[in-house]
Amino acid sequence: MKASDLFVKALEAEGVEYIFGIPGEENLDLLESLRSSSIKLILTRHEQGAGFMAATYGRLTGKVGVCLSTLGPGATNLVTPAAYAQLGAMPMMMITGQKPIKTSKQGRFQVIDVVDMMRPITKYTTQVVSGDRIPSIVREAFRIAHEERPGAVHIELPEDIADEETTMPLLKPSLSRRPIAEYKAINAAVDMIEKATSPILLIGAGANRKLTAKMLREFVDETRIPFITTQMGKGVLNESDPLFAGNTALSDGDFVHRAIARADLIINVGHDVVEKPPFFMHHDGKKVIHINFEPAAVDPVYFPQLEVVGDIANSIWQIKEGVDPQSGWKLDFYKDVHEAYVSHRDEAENDDRFPILPERFVKDVRKVMPEDGIVTLDNGVYKIWFARNYPAYAPNTILLDNALATMGAGLPSAMAAKLVHPDKPVLSVCGDGGFMMNSQELETAVRLKLDIVVVILRDDAYGMIKWKQAHMQMDDFGLDYGNPDFVKYAESYGAKGWRIDQTNGLIPCLENCLQTPGVHVIDCPVDYSMNDETLNRTIRELSNRL
Repeated sequence: MKASDLFVKALEAEGVEYIFGIPGEENLDLLESLRSSSIKLILTRHEQGAGFMAATYGRLTGKVGVCLSTLGPGATNLVTPAAYAQLGAMPMMMITGQKPIKTSKQGRFQVIDVVDMMRPITKYTTQVVSGDRIPSIVREAFRIAHEERPGAVHIELPEDIADEETTMPLLKPSLSRRPIAEYKAINAAVDMIEKATSPILLIGAGANRKLTAKMLREFVDETRIPFITTQMGKGVLNESDPLFAGNTALSDGDFVHRAIARADLIINVGHDVVEKPPFFMHHDGKKVIHINFEPAAVDPVYFPQLEVVGDIANSIWQIKEGVDPQSGWKLDFYKDVHEAYVSHRDEAENDDRFPILPERFVKDVRKVMPEDGIVTLDNGVYKIWFARNYPAYAPNTILLDNALATMGAGLPSAMAAKLVHPDKPVLSVCGDGGFMMNSQELETAVRLKLDIVVVILRDDAYGMIKWKQAHMQMDDFGLDYGNPDFVKYAESYGAKGWRIDQTNGLIPCLENCLQTPGVHVIDCPVDYSMNDETLNRTIRELSNRL
């Protein structure tokens, strides 16, 4: 058997459905092996788009998403998606080609040390030096990519190795179960919760990766302890619940931070240090229970007094079974925080001015999206508004990146989400800056006949940095640019283009696009001029009154 055939069979044995990417000359044997495979090749227009799609596939399914590139420039284009998957804990495998390693007729043409380049941003990276090594290398790469904490892995398959013959058999995936927390840690957690005065539950990124929602729901129903979320913890529990006290979209000064300040115990589930800290610990301050798949990464602002390490769902179930709700718990303040947040949010969301305010935009999107509809966000200041103001009703129904926080991932993420969930509405929200970084993937979406809606929030500038610039009292400089006519741009790819010219026109346009098959691109002008005043002053002043 040719080594490239064995490689593809090893991928099939791991359950791979798709390979996203752009093959090159050095991948042609692998491409030929894929031609008769059950694995579908999703040809993209840039390796970065392929990597983002593979990472999002991994994020949504828990299986390893796979992407492919050639050597040299193709491989370097996967660096950002590799970091995206690694920091975001998304299981992803990158396969890159390479010149023959036994003999070479082209010297160092296009050759860089891709394995060494990938080392700082992956969990595992290696070069295949013999076809006989393929089964063990692929099995090990998949095991490591899946293992907590999930992330990116990389295999380089040189051209001559892919072409050689091998008789090595495949390795079957082994059965593996996640360890559960030790009973002493569970008992200590129960004791700390029962002795607390004002406990609060904080749900982070790790809780969004596995099936923790059911156990967390039972824990909240049993104890009536309010909960808050980080940006990447949104949706684990239904955020329309009156026990929801807010999202830590801002670093400090928001209503939710008043709840954190009042708590004497934070039950921190799925904390991930790659996110901006949702709170800052002090040596004489509140107590923290760390519940996660892995031990806490201690730093100057995070040093929990108790660590419950093991499968999160099992840990929560054990704690729920042991804890008795206490009559002495003081939890009413959290309700006051929630009501103050909702009151301020409602006022801004009903503003009809045009261009549209981000708060109003978020409200209108929530109104048209069904409970299981998926919103994917690129990176920009609107991400803060979605994290803060968009109630997520189910896990992984709002995909945002608060780890690498890269621009350019919004559209490819929506495409992957639609492949994974073809029956769910998928809406991608991008700034004009982020959209243009991978806008060429519109052609891929049209070619795949995907039904997705892309909203471009157009402010003709890098709005997030403008907000920071204004907050630092600097002059407006260096952040404005021009844009194409997005309607014509979409139509040139075979998509349908739309333009919003009044705030009240957004909802009907969204409803029409979500109900009509095809790729839709909506140009929506947005007004960010109030961001600095609202986020840095008004919210802080109102929350300080609590």
